[in-house]
Amino acid sequence: MGLRLPIGDVTVLLGPALARLRVMAQLDESSGRASGRACVGVQRLVAGPEDTVADRLEALASAARGDAAIVLVDRFTDGLAAHERASLLRRLHAVADGRAVLVNDRDPVAALAAADGALRVDRSGGLSYEPVAELDYLAS
Repeated sequence: MGLRLPIGDVTVLLGPALARLRVMAQLDESSGRASGRACVGVQRLVAGPEDTVADRLEALASAARGDAAIVLVDRFTDGLAAHERASLLRRLHAVADGRAVLVNDRDPVAALAAADGALRVDRSGGLSYEPVAELDYLAS
């Protein structure tokens, strides 16, 4: 699967839950490529239900300090209350500084509120990118 993500942006996956899970499963941490075909570092952030907010904040801080060019945030807020989820999602912009961040969240609407763009996945696996500013039709 060829996928281009904007550097410096937080992009949220939108679409049916199963389709989003398939997209994230197809992304391989060892296969990130820059436009010139050079390998780039990819880091996947996941959290279990036993992980505290403090654990997750440390994982975000570590990703922001790391050298990965792409950060995959895969169901990282599972098990959190809405206000904790929103707080963590807002912190993704610090991680996106110089990186591309792709988010699959159980609550894609909450993730969209903290995103710069949306990558729509349809049931057949097709992908299309839209900047958040162009998604105002969703509010009507």
